Amino acid sequence: MQVDVLTVGAHMGDEVAWGMALAAHKRQGASIGMLHLTPGEKGHPSMDPDEYAEQKREEARACADVLGAELWIHDYKDGELVCDDAVKLDLAKSLRESKPKTVSTHWRGSIHKDHQNTADLFPDAGFYSAIRSFDLGADPHWVPSVYYGENWEDLQGYEPEIWLEITDEDIEVWEEAMRCYALFRGEWKTFEYLEYYKALARSRGCEFGSKYAVSFALPPGARRQRLKSLL
Repeated sequence: MQVDVLTVGAHMGDEVAWGMALAAHKRQGASIGMLHLTPGEKGHPSMDPDEYAEQKREEARACADVLGAELWIHDYKDGELVCDDAVKLDLAKSLRESKPKTVSTHWRGSIHKDHQNTADLFPDAGFYSAIRSFDLGADPHWVPSVYYGENWEDLQGYEPEIWLEITDEDIEVWEEAMRCYALFRGEWKTFEYLEYYKALARSRGCEFGSKYAVSFALPPGARRQRLKSLL
């Protein structure tokens, strides 16, 4: 299934950081998708990881249904995700299947190694996806653009460079989708994810004269622009 916008997250639930942007693109008529590299199964304070992994898969599917998103699930282990050619090629295969026009993923400056390694899978995964001589079972696909989402765990060195305006409707859909996860329903004491991201969206909106916005950072190469005139 081809999508316009694809998010690549280390764990199921990481879409809390960019779900508002997904909802905004869906409202605008774009097709959206989410790719999860691990379930995030070691994050429950008392549940067995295998049992929690099954719960997270069900939650991720429910979340995708609310957002209207296609879903790709990889089965790497939480806390054990590595950045090597095997994982890059696996991700490249999913990029060929989903054929996104743009990808958003983690900023590398993270307190979580899985987030760091997810960020580091690019640009090689995109390169492998685009090169025909890599036999990945689907036609080559070049991802034109990659953006790094603003995530509270990934803020080391993060500088917002792109502001995307979002609406009350987007936030309502995002919150309904995120509440598919027990984590975001507050079934145990943890970080106040939903309140944080709603407040952040209001703050980013104030910076650029809209009610709400979300921000993204760019890869170094994407900051270069070719112009005919500075005017």
